[in-house]
Amino acid sequence: MIIVGLTGGIGSGKSTVAKMFKELGVPVYNSDKKARKLMKSSKKIRKSIKGLLGDEAYDGKELNKTYIASKIFKDKTLLDQMNAIVHPAVRRNFMAWVNKQQAPYVIQEAAIIFENDLQQFYDKVILVTAPEKLRIKRVMERDGIPKSEILARIANQWQDTRKIQLSDFVIHNLELEDTTLRVNEVHKLLLGYSRG
Repeated sequence: MIIVGLTGGIGSGKSTVAKMFKELGVPVYNSDKKARKLMKSSKKIRKSIKGLLGDEAYDGKELNKTYIASKIFKDKTLLDQMNAIVHPAVRRNFMAWVNKQQAPYVIQEAAIIFENDLQQFYDKVILVTAPEKLRIKRVMERDGIPKSEILARIANQWQDTRKIQLSDFVIHNLELEDTTLRVNEVHKLLLGYSRG
């Protein structure tokens, strides 16, 4: 079984592409969803996050996502410290999940693979791209957050030009039809590698 990383900047359409792979029968692990779950369920992680960001990081049992985002996306040091708390736990959870899968390949959907120098954990990496203007529009429509906040998040992610050089496959996510065709192409290639 080969392990594939699926990455892309905010609003690039990673989740759309992940869904297409799922429809082809590929097991997909969503790192963001799992991270949020672990941040809520793990006492150790909760304690560390409160130690880093204060009690306001949680609203009762729920994550105070707005508060957390307002802190970490404006402060690179805090963002790195937050990632150091959450990412190892997600990694362990992902590896336990991989061991339960029966498939030629699995995908881990993760926003910041290259930024955190995690590409060595994957056999192949797929990058999803889209023009910045379109990404901003998508996120504003999806999350209802102001442009300034989206730009702050984009500033913490590498430019696509830099990520393309390190990726095995690139999916330009503009037209759904073209994206679907490209996902099918990549799927066939990955099946070939896994039989390798």
